[in-house]
Amino acid sequence: MSVTVPSDISEVDSRVKKNAVIFAFAQAMYGSQAVMLITTGGLIGKALANDPGWATLPISAFVIGTMLTALPASLYMKLVGRKIGFLTGAACGVFSALLGLYAIYIQDFWLFTGAMMLTGSYQAFAMLYRFAAADLAGPEFKAKAISWVTIGGLVSGIVGPIAIITTQDILGPVIFGGCYVVAALMATASAVALLFLDRPDGEAAEVEEAPRPLSVILRQPALVVAVVCAMMSYGMMNLVMTATPLAMVGCGFSVDTAALVIQWHVLAMYAPSFFTGSLINRFGARKVIGIGMVLLTGAGISTLSGLHLANFGIGLVLLGVGWNFGFVGATAMLTGYYRPAEKNIVQGINDFCVFTTVAIASLSSGKLLHLVGWNAVNIALYPMIAVTLALLLWLTLHLRRPQTPT
Repeated sequence: MSVTVPSDISEVDSRVKKNAVIFAFAQAMYGSQAVMLITTGGLIGKALANDPGWATLPISAFVIGTMLTALPASLYMKLVGRKIGFLTGAACGVFSALLGLYAIYIQDFWLFTGAMMLTGSYQAFAMLYRFAAADLAGPEFKAKAISWVTIGGLVSGIVGPIAIITTQDILGPVIFGGCYVVAALMATASAVALLFLDRPDGEAAEVEEAPRPLSVILRQPALVVAVVCAMMSYGMMNLVMTATPLAMVGCGFSVDTAALVIQWHVLAMYAPSFFTGSLINRFGARKVIGIGMVLLTGAGISTLSGLHLANFGIGLVLLGVGWNFGFVGATAMLTGYYRPAEKNIVQGINDFCVFTTVAIASLSSGKLLHLVGWNAVNIALYPMIAVTLALLLWLTLHLRRPQTPT
């Protein structure tokens, strides 16, 4: 298939920036909903479940929904286009929030878990915002386009916790019911913004090359390492973040205090995106990912050092910045190893692998916290950090050797 590109490069640049801003807003709305559900999901699960060990199952279902939808969502967009695909995702977000509200009202743990799984489908579509913003961009703007979209999450770090604090009691005995009303409104706002996407399926250059066999694409060492780095970065972040509200409430802190710590964590996840793209362009994705692993190591040290508010706060901030460097760096690295005609399958496989890891981390988080304790959750970071650093070192040595053309 051939795609005609305007001869006026400034027109393309304007389109790239406009779409990136729209995706950033949609990310802010989706991210705010995700923050609300992640912060309250475990607490609602604990209130509705018969076994406290399953308190985080709704959050795990949220991640499993993302995992199961990641590849189908990407392939669906190949058939219907980005705009229709993203609107479908937003519709899932609206319906799932209303279904979650109903489940809380009738106190049905399994229906609530199902609603969270459907919200995960919304996340699967939303996770493709970053790739869609980069698809039209030239090589010099890809990393920045991804960062621009990620900046939208900065808003979610402010709006999500505030929405929890201000709306958690407005529907009386329906625990956190107001949060789910607001979540539905946020998904609706995202859908409205996405209607204004400008040629979201365009490419930065004429597309003539046919896609390579998947076996050839997946034999690229750098692509495989990029996927694993994204898996480890997101898995580590989710493992600790999922357990944090439960751990803090268990240590005597209030729900509001836990929400504020999650707020600082989410701000730390997205605030670095103002400069992460520039750092990647200057130093390279591998070095930025490596710095992320160092920061994640620091997060573990902080959370293992005590149960004071400062331990939770500093640890979760470092966890957020480490995630940003690791995940944005891995995403930027991945975009350099597939052709335009291969984007849907590669992006779908990447997100499927990422959220399979996140699902395992989420399921493990509640069980580790309940059966072994908070320290076990944080010690589990270190094997994943070691794997990531080892792969980055191996790839660096591999790329220094003479390469055979593929």
